[in-house]
Amino acid sequence: MTSRHLPVRIARVDLKAAAVAAGIHPDTLRKFVDLGLVTAHTDRTGSLWFARTVPDRVHTIVRLHSDLAVNYAGIALVLDLLARIEQLEQQRPIRLEGDTSWT
Repeated sequence: MTSRHLPVRIARVDLKAAAVAAGIHPDTLRKFVDLGLVTAHTDRTGSLWFARTVPDRVHTIVRLHSDLAVNYAGIALVLDLLARIEQLEQQRPIRLEGDTSWT
């Protein structure tokens, strides 16, 4: 049961809202989609819709490109590697400090 008084979290945002949240121009965000750096979903009208996590990803892309001078092909590789590292970290068993079970 939902209440009209509880805040509703929108699962997706449109192109303009995602660009504003990321601090970039909508055309730049569309370019990132075309390059495959950001995933967007298209509805029946052709409008692009983005997950709420897109601004964080865009900040990473902009930082890699502007601050570290990584080109867009390199950014795709870095993003893939970061996703793989995150996946491996989630699979890693958690060890408590001082645990020497490997010996």
